[in-house]
This record gives sequence, C-alpha cells and structure tokens, in this order.
Amino acid sequence: MAIDERYQILFEPVKIGPVVAPNRFYQVPHCNGMGYRDVTSMAALRAIKAEGGWGVVCTEQVEIHHTSEITPFIELRIWDDKDLPTLSRISNAVHTHGSLAGIELAYNGMNGPNLYSREVPLGPSDLPTLTFSNEPVQARAMTKRDITNLRRWHRNAALRAKSAGFDIVYVYGAHSFAAPQHFLSRRHNHRSDEYGGSLKNRARLLVELIEDTKEAVGDTCAVACRIGVEELLGEEGIHREEMLELFGEISELPDLWDLTLCSWEIDSRTSRFGEEGHQEPFVRGFKQLTNKPVVGVGRFTSPDAMVSQVRRGVLDMIGAARPSIADPFLPKKIAEDRLEDIRECIGCNICVSGDMTMSPIRCTQNPTMGEEWRRRWHPERIHGKGSSKSILIVGSGPAGLECARALGRRGYQVTLAEKNNELGGRVTQESRLPGLVAWNRVRDYRLGQIRQMDNVESYLASDVTVGDILEFGSEHIVLATGSKWRSDGVSRHHLAPLVFPETKTYTPDDIFAGRLPSGQVVVYDDDHYYLGGVIAEHCRKNGCEVTLVTPAAMVSSWTVQTLEQEMIQSGLLKKGISILPYHAVQPGKNSTLEAVHIYTKEASILDCDALVLVTAR
Repeated sequence: MAIDERYQILFEPVKIGPVVAPNRFYQVPHCNGMGYRDVTSMAALRAIKAEGGWGVVCTEQVEIHHTSEITPFIELRIWDDKDLPTLSRISNAVHTHGSLAGIELAYNGMNGPNLYSREVPLGPSDLPTLTFSNEPVQARAMTKRDITNLRRWHRNAALRAKSAGFDIVYVYGAHSFAAPQHFLSRRHNHRSDEYGGSLKNRARLLVELIEDTKEAVGDTCAVACRIGVEELLGEEGIHREEMLELFGEISELPDLWDLTLCSWEIDSRTSRFGEEGHQEPFVRGFKQLTNKPVVGVGRFTSPDAMVSQVRRGVLDMIGAARPSIADPFLPKKIAEDRLEDIRECIGCNICVSGDMTMSPIRCTQNPTMGEEWRRRWHPERIHGKGSSKSILIVGSGPAGLECARALGRRGYQVTLAEKNNELGGRVTQESRLPGLVAWNRVRDYRLGQIRQMDNVESYLASDVTVGDILEFGSEHIVLATGSKWRSDGVSRHHLAPLVFPETKTYTPDDIFAGRLPSGQVVVYDDDHYYLGGVIAEHCRKNGCEVTLVTPAAMVSSWTVQTLEQEMIQSGLLKKGISILPYHAVQPGKNSTLEAVHIYTKEASILDCDALVLVTAR
C-alpha cells in the first residue's frame, strides 16, 4: 500500500553525519526504570520500537563514569569495557529491524549524589547537589584537572559506544541532569575562569565535549547534542534568546541537534498543563540557524501536526518518547493508512513514574509496555483463542473495554454489559473534570477497535444480576465492575470509619454523577494522586469556596512521580483554593468539622457546608 501523499514527507530518509535515518520518526532518549538491572527487557522494549517503524531508537541516559552516578535511580552504565555486552545487546536489537541506534552519554555532575560510588560529586561551583530527594550532599567545584579528566572519560565512553555498535552518540546537556547544562547556567556556574562568566565561557565545556566526540567517533558515528533552550526563569536562567545567540556560533558543530526545555518537568508536561506541541514557541527559529537536522518533541500523535512541524521549518525529525511508549507502531500505522488504530498518548506520565520509582516502565494506554520480554507481550499481536467460544464481560470501564478488545482480537464471541447509558466507566467520568479531557483517548481507542469487530457486542443500561449472568449462558464471565469510593473517611490516616452526622458528605462518585456541593467546601485528600486536586479545582470552577485538606506535606503528593506536583499546587493556589497540609479531618464537637494537625494533634474548626472525601475505594 502506498503511503498517503500527505504524510510521505515523514518517511523521507534523513542524513545525520555519516549515517542515514530511514525516516523522520525519532525515538529520543528516555528512561524506563530498567537500566543495568533489566537489560534483556530493555533490549526487547527498544526492539519493539524499531519494529514499529521508528527510524532512530535511542537508549536512556547512560552514565559514563563512577564519579557521577544517580543511585537509587537505575540507569544504564558505560563505565568500562565490562558494560559493552549489555549495550551491544540493545544496539543489535534495534539494528535487527533496520533502525539506527542512538546512545545518550551522560555525566550528571551536580545531579549525581554518588550514593553508590561514594565519590564527591563535581560541578561548576561549590553548591548542593540537584536531586529529587534533596540529599544532604555537596558538589565540589571542578578544577582544570577535573575538566580534563571529564573530557577524557567522555571520549573513552564515546569510543566504547562505537565498539558497542551505536550509530549516534550523544553529548547531553539538558533537563537539569547534565554537567554541560550546569556550566551553561548562571545560577549554577559562579566561576571566574575561562569556564565561567560570558556565554562563550559557560558554553566552553559543551563545545569541547562535542569536538572531542567528533574527533573520537565522528568518522562512522553521528554526534548529536541534546540541549535545553529555555528554563522559564527569565534572565536568571537559561533562556531562548541567549541560546539562539550561542546557536549562531556553534550551529554546525554536531551532526544533529536535539532541542528540549531545561527541566524534565516543563519539557514533559502532563496533558493537564501542556498541549501537543507546547514546546514550539521555545524551539522555533533554531532550525533556521543550522544546516544540521533538528529533532524535538511535543507529545505528537497527529501525523498532520508532525507534517506541519517539518513543512514550517520547526523540526526536521519528529522526536517522541511518550507517544512511542503508548504506540510503538505509530510510524507503521501512519505508513499503512491506519490512523484509527493509533494508540494515542494521553499525557498522564505514568511512564515517567517507572523511572521515578525505580520500577519497570508501564503505560496507561499500552499494557504491553515493559512486558515485551518478561511476558512475551506484543502491542500488535496476541494469541488466538482456546477451545472456549463465548465470554460475558460485566462493566465497560477501561479494564472492561481492554478485556473486550483483547478477547475480541483473539477470536472469542464477546458480550459487554454496561449498567450506565455510556461506555468507558471512570475514564469517561473523570475526563469531564478540569484538564483531563485527553484521558478520553483510553476509551476512544478501545471503542474504535471494538467497533471493527463483528464478534463483540455491547449493551448499555444493562444492570445485570447474578441470575441474569447465570441465565445468559456464556462459558466464561469477566467481572470488570470496578470499585466505589468510600464515604466513611477510611484511608491511610483514618483506619476506622468516621461519622459526620451534620455535614453533607460527598465522594468522587457523587461528583462524577453531577451531584455538586455548594458554599464552603472542604476537599479531604488522603489519596494523594491527581483526583483530590482536580475535584477541588472543579468545585472552585463551579463557584464554591474551597479548602483542600491533606495529611501530606503537599497537594497530590504522589504526582511528584509524574512531574506535575508543582504545577498542580501552584495552579490551585492561583485559583484561590486554600491548602491545609499536615492535617486530617474528623468530626468535631457540636456537629462541627475539625482539622487536626497530624503531628501536634492541635484541632481547629473548619467552616464547612460540604465535605468531599477523596480517600479510598
């Protein structure tokens, strides 16, 4: 089948230094919680991306030396020759499907607390390390000898990467994770020698590493530079205008530019806080300053948006981490004119949480992600049915829909019964809340697939009983009815039920059903993921005065793992929502509602017309 002429530009080969990518689809480096611990799984994961048509498939960041490692995070390493078999397994897996293999060499500097090696971290200046956990560790300012050593370590790592079979070797200076960015930053670089002060001096280490890498491996490997171009801190931080100035001086130095924003949180925003292509205002204009290919990300799932990026001269190659996780076969589906089969990323960042919790990657949209080797799961292939014929699924939430899709693909006769008048369950309900509309994609993809199957039937308004199920006569029954939110306050803090005799009490299920509180509303969040904050915002949007109470130190505390906690908390405060951390609610005297400090046990009365309990299910 010929590629739709609208999208043919996406399948043009791109020359990157001495190598050629078969198309413009570029899986940028991304972590996955596997690292040196789960190498076979990681190789299988990368191979699936290549099989799915990504012309370039990169590793995660790969630590180049033991003086900069980020334990407890589990990343790949290229410390010495003993690491080469591990890395070769990955490059070979990618090459099997005709894609180029890229490796991101990383020296984390101030971002590496060195909890494993116990070496003193190194940075441009004497400052505390920059880590998610705020370890009480100090970085030492690098001497000239340290810088010379770093250049040698990086060169050796590049040579090892070449030996391991990689086609593209990265110099990494982005996301606040890498020494070259720390040197570029005025906030972190307080030096007065030739590596500090002026923009040219602050960029000197970056330039030297690119030149060293080109000299070492540039004959057969492309050298890419991943660099952050905007920190969103104004003149105090790295900003676009300054980076455009630098770009004008060094634009032809590497073989490829990989442009990002300067922190992971702002670059990989969830869909609540960043639309498809939200990076464009910051990366636009760099392409016009170089003859080298430019890649960038934008959580792109629309081929029309991808084509627009190329035709308007914003990017040469369409970078993707999260969309390649949600659908490793996205390029092939575009090539085969199967756009309706694309499993679009919803931007929830559950994939990121794998790296943050040091556990294998997972994906809300793609249940096979991270299980390509361990369970032999494939995103596009599934085993045929067994000897049974018919299956009844009760409940059409995300689990019920995925069950119907998968069993339908396997060839079973599937009946899907839903008690409500619409399919999708909680994902349909929650996607109506502020910022969550993209989550509809979980439902829409599965409904689109099911509607293509003659062997799957759906019935709405079917509140089946046990008798109905037994009478129906299916050989197998799947109960996918989910759970209900508790209305008694039981969760992590309160383990015994509470009674609020004079307080109107609501649960998330009430909010989903359209039963909204009014007046002074207290949202009690002992769930700590997204929902408490979203419901508080929803109530505020509907005219309520809202106080969010949580036993945690911050709102939606688990969303640190999905990179959105700061944006959630600042957003709620800007909307006029009061936040009371370190407190739990409980019934007070004379039918009042109290907030009790979890440490001091001091109680205060809350003005409250309604209480929304976001606790447990």
